[in-house]
Amino acid sequence: MELTKKTMDGNEAAAYTSYAFTENAAIYPITPSSPMADHTDQWAQQGRKNIFGQTVNIVEMESEGGAAGAVHGSLATGALTTTYTASQGLLLMIP
Repeated sequence: MELTKKTMDGNEAAAYTSYAFTENAAIYPITPSSPMADHTDQWAQQGRKNIFGQTVNIVEMESEGGAAGAVHGSLATGALTTTYTASQGLLLMIP
């Protein structure tokens, strides 16, 4: 297997890695994590496949609480699920 090197910032690196292992992503862009959600959304729209050979399902929510609920529901079905947030957004996800 040939290794390739990519140059990217931390947000893109996190999105790149999580996209590979994700089936569903519930996103609500909040600074400074917005670029991670943006990358994931763009890759899904381009039809990029994860390691399972699937395009990631993207759901853009209307609030941080909505993203938390969507993640909870998706995980309850057994799907590998991702969301991206910042410390402020995480506090808003607590019921």
